[in-house]
This record gives sequence, structure tokens and C-alpha cells, in this order.
Amino acid sequence: MDSKAKRIAIFIVLCSMIAVMGAVVAVNYQTLTGGGDNKNGGNHTAGNSSSQIEEDGRVSGADLSAFLRDDEFFDQDVPSNAENETQMDENGNPVKTLTLLASSVERDIRVKVTDDKGDVVIGQEFTVVVEDTGAYVDEDKDGVIRISDIKPGEYKVSLNALEGYDVPATPVNVRVKSIVSYTVIDDIEFFVHSEDEIDVAKDDTENEEIDSMDEDDTQYTALLDIEEERENAVALGIDVSKWNKEIDWDIVKAEGVDFAIIRCGYRGSTSGWLVEDPYFFKNLEGAKKAGIKVGVYFFTQAVDLVEAVEEASMVVSLLGDTKLDYPVFIDTEGAGGNGRADNLDPGTRTAVVNAFCKTIENAKMTAGVYASRNWYLNNLNRDELNGQKIWLAEYRQTPEYDGHYDMWQYTSSGSVAGIEGRVDLNISYLGID
Repeated sequence: MDSKAKRIAIFIVLCSMIAVMGAVVAVNYQTLTGGGDNKNGGNHTAGNSSSQIEEDGRVSGADLSAFLRDDEFFDQDVPSNAENETQMDENGNPVKTLTLLASSVERDIRVKVTDDKGDVVIGQEFTVVVEDTGAYVDEDKDGVIRISDIKPGEYKVSLNALEGYDVPATPVNVRVKSIVSYTVIDDIEFFVHSEDEIDVAKDDTENEEIDSMDEDDTQYTALLDIEEERENAVALGIDVSKWNKEIDWDIVKAEGVDFAIIRCGYRGSTSGWLVEDPYFFKNLEGAKKAGIKVGVYFFTQAVDLVEAVEEASMVVSLLGDTKLDYPVFIDTEGAGGNGRADNLDPGTRTAVVNAFCKTIENAKMTAGVYASRNWYLNNLNRDELNGQKIWLAEYRQTPEYDGHYDMWQYTSSGSVAGIEGRVDLNISYLGID
């Protein structure tokens, strides 16, 4: 092939390539601008055949509300607002949903009525029906009904209808036990009250205890710091409650306090309700943060084994996962002579103490008993105590108590920087590092 023929062939190939490229560009442009038939919808929308791409890249003429006309776009299972509206009674007031809780410790049924937040409902006279037994009324309107002298067995408990409330449609089942098992009551937190629910002056009478100590304790007002006591005593400490008010625990630690026994709660001397000490968690957290070892005590007014198990269960419930360094003590002193447990005979009181301590021990904690020398000698059967740690209150230079003791409270009139007013002072021989 001569040179002229080669040039003609090359020219023809180039022209063909240019023609093909032009056709491709034309097709792409038509697609981008919405031209031609678009059987799948493309960029066309109903009623608009002139959609175009603007300089900013947006499509003009598009119907952006088309999805509202798509019956399958929305989830058809979502309930309408009407179905989510609060149920109203015939007077237009919202209906409150109730929950019924029931449990048993020994030959009893304990019922509690709570709202949708889990709070006890106070101020309504609820009536519960125990199958094959009868109806019981919450006469004091505290949301709690205690039914005693129930034969062991399985029972169904239901709540009667009450205007303005949505009561459970299905009865709750409860098994009534024949004997006390010294185990923590699972739902005890529902039976614990705060101080704004009680008459504090009548119920918290721990400070009214008057016990013959034979000697004025105001002469011992400082932490014992003499060398011989430091050698004999493992640690020096205090015990506190709400009566000590706000405490600066860092200053207390700097004063030489090694441990603190903190009141977690008490049973009302008049009402019999379980009540949390309002300063408990603040004191527990403050002492631990300052590096002070902690134990707790509970002021009892239990009159039988069931109530003792309830009190111990409350302690365990309040502590949760908190680890203690010192024991859990039951404070079994009197309540000024007017407490519901003040007139117990020594045998019954000792049984109450043992039931409390056994429940604490079954929860894998160390249990102990607090009382004065006079109380140990006259109001408890010491030989029937089951090896609990003994915390003795005797206000004299050297205790005259003839039994074994692990801690000694030597004054209730102590003074420690960081605490306003008087504070109880103690020595521990427990050997807790």
C-alpha cells in the first residue's frame, strides 16, 4: 500500500472513532436531562416531564412529597396516637396502673400495692382477697397489708377494683412458709420507708435510751490515745447516725479515727415500719472515701422472728454490693420505755437477736450484738447467743462486764473534730487490719 492509501485509511478510522464517541455523549446527555422514554420512572415524576439538572446539581421539577402517597412507605404496625393516649375514667381523670406484690416469711402473707413507678401507693383504702381465706383491708392506707396466722400452702391474692385505678386482672401467687427460713426477703425494699412517711418524734426514739451505766460518761470525751490502749486495742472508732448530722470525714480521719459503725436504719418504735436513716449513704460513702473502715448497725424494735428477718433483710438490701470491714450489729437497747419491743422477755428478745444475726450470716456477712452491760445481764440470755460479735456499752474507765466482748463503747459524750456535738467513742479488739 502506497503512502497516499495509508493516509486515507487512517483518516477513515479516525472519523469512525469520532462518530462513535459523539453518539455515546449524546445518549448520556439525553439520560441526564430526562429525555427519551423512561419505562422505569427515571427522573420523571407524575405530572412533570420537564425535570432538568440545574447548575448546582439539583433536579428541578421533582415532586418531593411523592412518598406521602406511597401506601407501603410507612410501617403499618405502628399504633396511632389514639391508641397511645392515657386511659381516662368517666370523669376525664387519668387512670393509674397498679401492681400487686405478695410474699411470706412464716405463716403470713405480706402484700404491697405499688404504682407504675414502683412506689408504694399511700392514701387509699385498698382491699385484697386471699383465695379461700377472705378479704383484708388496708385500714391505715399505707399501701401495705400484713396478714398473719395463715396456714402453710399456695394462695392466690387479688386486688379489688377501685375507681380511678387499673388493678391487675390476674391474681398473684404466694407460697406461705411453715417455718422461718433465715434468708433475705427478696422484695424487702418495697417495705422500707423514708422519714417523710412517719412521725419521727414517735418512731425514732433511739436517743431516748436511759440505761444505768453507774458512772458519768462525760469524763471520757476524747479518743483514747495512751500507749497501753494503743497496744491492747486494735483500733479506735466512732458510731454515728443522723443525730450527728453533717460530718467532715477527712478531718475525722486526720483525728485518728480508724473505723466507724454507721446506722443504716431502724424500726419505728410506734408504727413498726422499717425506716432508712437519711444520712446512711452519705456517711457510708464519706467514711470509705476518707479511708475509714466501716460497719453498720440497725436499731431493732422487732417483736418476733419474722420481724427480725425483715430487719436483717433490709440491711442486706441497703448494702447491695458494698463490702464492709466491720460486722453488721443489731442494736437491741430500749426505746425509752415506750417502744413496741421494750417489754419483751429475755427469751423472746434473745430469739429475735439470733434470728437477725443468722439471716445476716446466711448473707455471707459477720453479725454482732450491741447492748449495755445492764442489758446483757438483765434483758438477754447471754448463754443462748450463738457466737455473734459482742459490742459492749459501759461508761467507766475499765468495764466491769464479766463476759467476752469484741468492741467497747466507753462514752456517748465524745468530741471529735469534724463532727458537731457529742459522738460515741469505741475501742475494737476484733483485729481488723
